[in-house]
Amino acid sequence: MDLAALYNLSYGLFIITSTNGEKFNGQTANTVFQITSDPPTIAISINKKNLTHEYIENSKKFAVSVLSISAPLSLIGRFGFRSGRDLDKLEGIECIDGKLGIPCVKESAVAVIEAKVIGELDAGTHTLFLGEVVNTKRLSNEEPMTYAYYHATKNGKEPETAPTFRKTE
Repeated sequence: MDLAALYNLSYGLFIITSTNGEKFNGQTANTVFQITSDPPTIAISINKKNLTHEYIENSKKFAVSVLSISAPLSLIGRFGFRSGRDLDKLEGIECIDGKLGIPCVKESAVAVIEAKVIGELDAGTHTLFLGEVVNTKRLSNEEPMTYAYYHATKNGKEPETAPTFRKTE
């Protein structure tokens, strides 16, 4: 089986943020998709090992920042290859206050979407969180980054907790 075929699926690149009381965390993700338009509903896939998973599971809310093609690798890496258990990922990052009390990453984002969790599906290493959209904001007209662009143009990699991670032999 050639798992590289899965790279042909269309993905974007996003920063997902959530809260746990007074604490906030975020992570890079490639799996965010719209489920319905009425009511507006989205789904995200988050690895169970990630601190963001714990925050979403406890708070039942999350925000999605849709990254632009100009987002630097340093921003993507900060949220994708570092743990919120070791550093405050949002420190020094330009954010806007969300309606749900979660900071939404504004830096290098074209839009933000906030959602309340209305369902969960156990997917082995990940949980698929279903979210009712409660707020959205377009931030720019710049092109959103696709996962294909991230790999081909930015030579991006994925952390071991990414759903698309493949061990190299």
